[in-house]
Amino acid sequence: MSSIPVKPKRVSPYIALHYRDYRLFFFGQLISNAGTQMQMVTINWHIYILTGSALALGMTGLARIVPIIAFSLLGGVFADAHDRKRVLLFTQSSMMIFAVILAVVTSIGKASPAAIYLLSALTAAASAFDNPPRNSLAPNLVPREHLTNALSLNSVLVRTSSIVGPGLAGFVIARFGIGAVYWFNAISFIAVLVALVMIKAPTQEHLGRTKVTFGAFAEGIRFARQSTIVSATILLDFLASFFSSASALLPIFANEILKVGPQGLGLLYGAQPAGALIAGATISFIGNVKRHGFVFLTALAIYGLATALYGGSRWFAASLVLLAVIGMADGTSSIMRNTIRQLATPDNLRGRAQSLNALFVMGGPQLGNLEAGVVAALCGAPIAVISGGLATVITVGLTFWLAPQVRDYRG
Repeated sequence: MSSIPVKPKRVSPYIALHYRDYRLFFFGQLISNAGTQMQMVTINWHIYILTGSALALGMTGLARIVPIIAFSLLGGVFADAHDRKRVLLFTQSSMMIFAVILAVVTSIGKASPAAIYLLSALTAAASAFDNPPRNSLAPNLVPREHLTNALSLNSVLVRTSSIVGPGLAGFVIARFGIGAVYWFNAISFIAVLVALVMIKAPTQEHLGRTKVTFGAFAEGIRFARQSTIVSATILLDFLASFFSSASALLPIFANEILKVGPQGLGLLYGAQPAGALIAGATISFIGNVKRHGFVFLTALAIYGLATALYGGSRWFAASLVLLAVIGMADGTSSIMRNTIRQLATPDNLRGRAQSLNALFVMGGPQLGNLEAGVVAALCGAPIAVISGGLATVITVGLTFWLAPQVRDYRG
């Protein structure tokens, strides 16, 4: 009697959400992230209407980035040395308090640029301690085989918040005023705080092994340096965002090259996160990815190539499509590199690895926009974007050839 092969059961594209603790944290973050995105957009608008100064507007970025650079590595050590859930309860509560203060001073008409800068800096400092434990939780909330799915859903969460949050902020400002946005953000933290309290799973292994010492700090750097797969993904992430990051040049493309004005500029800004959202949703449907390294490098190569093609585009529709492709490739590479680093890093070192990654992730685009601006001033915006995209493709090609550990990584 012949046996009939059984067709393997398709894994749900939302399999990570089947796990109670991850589901709680996911929806808590979704609400809180939307509030955070609303506040970030509103702070920029608030500063601008208070001062009318482009320089003052630029200072908001400085107020955010300096504390993150100063405290990120220390935040990584804290994430490994202390219970990550307790650290998150403290950092999320702190950011909620800062949002309440901002809401109060705005509602009573006492908000000033100095007060906004100070509260923005304090919130950024808290986020420097918040990011490492938050980004280290997923491997402890879902089984190893469903980690890629969890990280793809995280990507969907972040991209959805970055699209919905700014639009919702504009509606709330127009209808209820700036202060209402700050109040909404403050209230949104309750969702993630409740989720954290309800999580039952241990949020890390070997709690108590790591201490907040210089040795622990050095151990994290030593691990990243000695682990080829971790150091290569961090370095590639930095170089790709350095060479191909040209978001600061979008107004030039909208006004001088594509000639679509401010309305077209809004669509150009929205195309990339929309593409990343599609990538996250697609990977969640695909399920477990076997060849993490190959997919990561391929996505980065597509990212660089699409960037170069976008730099040479003179058609608005083509530019929108290419920016969406850039977003899809960036979203895919982000999910793959996060999966690789999470799988390749011992749990007791994940906080420090995430803090190192955060430094490069934030530093690459900022320096990349500076590099793009300099090259654009010398050679024109299209050359700046095209050269950056081609440099990314070359970098990926060299990695593919010289680092088989990355190319062949399968988790």
